[in-house]
Amino acid sequence: MASVRFRIDHASDLAKDLREAGQKTSGAIVFAYRVHDPERYGVVEFDQRGRALSLEEKPKQPKSRYAVTGLYFYDSQVVSIAKALKPSARGELEITDVNKAYLERGQLEVVVMGRGMAWLDTGTHESLMDAALYIQAIEKRQGLMVACPEEIAFRSGYITAEQLETTGHSMKNGYGEYLLHLLRERVF
Repeated sequence: MASVRFRIDHASDLAKDLREAGQKTSGAIVFAYRVHDPERYGVVEFDQRGRALSLEEKPKQPKSRYAVTGLYFYDSQVVSIAKALKPSARGELEITDVNKAYLERGQLEVVVMGRGMAWLDTGTHESLMDAALYIQAIEKRQGLMVACPEEIAFRSGYITAEQLETTGHSMKNGYGEYLLHLLRERVF
């Protein structure tokens, strides 16, 4: 049986969860998110204690509303598991089958992304537009970019203030101005 971690109100814990997942040396970790249309995704079913019971790809009758997001961390077993996959009834190799293999081995951890987090799927035209409008609203309202690689690298200590400044000056556009702004104003 797989283990599960729920994040109810702590959106800021996602960065911690990602770091921990990246350091794990055995098994697999997947992230799940509650959606209104689970039939479009790989779905995880939980028991009463919150443990993952099953995984199913695009079920006609979903056993839960929790979609597996596509954010996966695997150990080296994934290579042999993937090599052994056979095409599904849809004629595709399914990542859900990889996750099922870990579940069957008791080596799958599911981290549930709770309230306060947003997972955006862009698999349809409508969901791509929804995602674009959501990101636009956040960036416009806060004046902060979502998922700016240079900002993440700077805040994580991977690049220095000098490197960020050099990059910002090399770009003669709003993106470069944003990077330079990060050096002038403290953002919590």
